[in-house]
Amino acid sequence: MNTINKDIESGTIKQFYLLYGEEDYLKKQYRDKLVEALVDPKDTMNLNYFWGNRTDVREVCDIGETLPFFSEHRVIILEDTGWFKKTPDKLETYLNSLPESTYLLFVEKEVDKRSKMFKWIGKSGYATRLDTPDEKMLITWMSGLCKKEGKKIEDQAIFYFVEHVGTDMMLLRNELEKVFCFMLERETVTVNDIKEVCVSQAMDKIFDMLDAIGTHNKDKALLLYHDLLALKEPAMRVLYMLTRHYHILMQVKGLVDEGKDNKAIASLCKVPPFSVKKYATQAQHYSYYGLCDMVEQCQMTEQKIKTGNVQDVVGVELLIVEFSKG
Repeated sequence: MNTINKDIESGTIKQFYLLYGEEDYLKKQYRDKLVEALVDPKDTMNLNYFWGNRTDVREVCDIGETLPFFSEHRVIILEDTGWFKKTPDKLETYLNSLPESTYLLFVEKEVDKRSKMFKWIGKSGYATRLDTPDEKMLITWMSGLCKKEGKKIEDQAIFYFVEHVGTDMMLLRNELEKVFCFMLERETVTVNDIKEVCVSQAMDKIFDMLDAIGTHNKDKALLLYHDLLALKEPAMRVLYMLTRHYHILMQVKGLVDEGKDNKAIASLCKVPPFSVKKYATQAQHYSYYGLCDMVEQCQMTEQKIKTGNVQDVVGVELLIVEFSKG
């Protein structure tokens, strides 16, 4: 990240960049920074965008070979092409022949560091992994957002915020904007502000539902799930929370079994330190491989919903029933 900032500040921007990893907010932020440093983001003549694994190499290169129109640079954004896992034939040759006025920004969630393209970008440009920051960095980042608004935030409020909203930086940023609007002239963000604005009735019910599943109270879990649907909470949002919760439990279970202490677990699982004990207690009711299976079931349900093999409300309900078995 520092390298990209320095490249922009010094005006020595490389011709090729790869931004990869799990944190969409950071990938978008640095993608947009690079675009703004090279062209007007509204310049549709010199800014092109491709997405998906069906992106045509020849089409990209044909556009890339075209000189910019009334501009110094042409920028091509390529997202989730899969080229850094399976490299198309002769791709490196095509890219090496592009004029110096053409810049390519690759944005990928997953890469294979053994692939030809990953090795090529290491020689021809710059690659950086952008994942969700650890607890310390999240505190610094959120404190910085508050400072820009002329406000401060208590550490306890940050921990509470992350535990109830998650570590997705885009979602955290949007929810924090709501808090700023709610606070008006007050200076310090507190836990109560977050409860009032971000931790909705629906969110409380989701956490109650997770507790009910953890204690194998199927009837209560289903009742809370139907309450969530009545509150217009999307079934896919509930599925996301289930997947996230059991993925954390799986990680915590494995790390506890390895003898890691709470501080190390909090850092590795990217959860607030005060949450570790709660997760560890709940994880005691499961085996590590049982939790792995639950995460896999969540992922399989998501796939079935997205491919139309099961209706979202029904798919999530079946999961809750399965997970609530004693």
